[in-house]
Amino acid sequence: MHYRKFTKLLLQWHQHENKREMPWKGEKDPYRVWLSEIILQQTRVEQGWAYYERFIKKYPSIQQLAKADDAEVFKLWEGLGYYTRCKNLLHTARFIVNEYNGKFPDSYEKITSLKGVGSYTASAIASFCFNLPYAVVDGNVLRILSRVFGIATPTDSAEGKKIFYELATKVLDTTNPGLFNQAIMDFGATVCKPVMPFCSTCSLNSICVAFKNAKVNALPVKEKVLKKKLRWFSYFIIEADDKILVRKRTGKDIWQNLFEFYLIETDANPLWNNESVTAFLNNQFNIRQFTIEKIRAAEPQHLTHQHIKGYFINVQLMNIPHILCSEENQWIELRFIKRLAFPGFINQNIQHKKMRPALF
Repeated sequence: MHYRKFTKLLLQWHQHENKREMPWKGEKDPYRVWLSEIILQQTRVEQGWAYYERFIKKYPSIQQLAKADDAEVFKLWEGLGYYTRCKNLLHTARFIVNEYNGKFPDSYEKITSLKGVGSYTASAIASFCFNLPYAVVDGNVLRILSRVFGIATPTDSAEGKKIFYELATKVLDTTNPGLFNQAIMDFGATVCKPVMPFCSTCSLNSICVAFKNAKVNALPVKEKVLKKKLRWFSYFIIEADDKILVRKRTGKDIWQNLFEFYLIETDANPLWNNESVTAFLNNQFNIRQFTIEKIRAAEPQHLTHQHIKGYFINVQLMNIPHILCSEENQWIELRFIKRLAFPGFINQNIQHKKMRPALF
């Protein structure tokens, strides 16, 4: 396992390439870090930024927030939603002022005992402000670790939570945990993104198992995905050298053991066009020479508990790229495609002159 190399490469990226700016970045004041983390718990950075600045301007210290009128604070919070966060914010500010004389607690255990503060927020405060060796573990971190180390255990399972927390602790730079935590959070937000990550120029692609095996879009795995009512499947029908790329579905999900094309699943409609397809092929696989033959919205399929929507994108490559040659990827001659069993969603949407698989 490349634990040390992972840490070294990530910190090098942070030092030389990380350009992400945020008003609380590098902050050592636990009040400000705590405030930013509470705002961002269920809010995008772009939206939370302005709220954070308004709060700091009106309540520059925890003492001033603690003395504030509830109605005023809720008015300032207006538009952020999830108002329990705001209630907890006031409760905790007053608790710290009353119980700790306005001084933010400096141990992980005391920080986690604060109302509205979970392990992630506590780790952020502990590492950023007090240089304590606690790893932050959120969606960004889980995604990076799952991809780089090739872990397919569901991140939201009991086993997965244990595995990923232990791994996050192993790769943590204990000499400067705050710097490392900031680096991994920023890396997940700007490079190793959920959809359309910048794999071809990624500083970690030399050790990334998912990149080497063209599995970036298959990781991380989440159990709760299987319970979604609406899922977006985008299939890339990739041809090269008179062959076509197929994969067998092996996970515990719909259509197990059936074949499919290269799949990207997204939470929302990806709205593919020539520009975004080009960016995907460039960034994901470093493929530069290709022809986009067709992009079409799929005919949706209703399953018992799920509704499947998506796209089919036909792409012609100059030759078979090395990155798409792995155990999971099978390049087969077009004439043999009819021998494979595909899900009905694919069969009802295939419109290729040489592809006539039997309906399944």
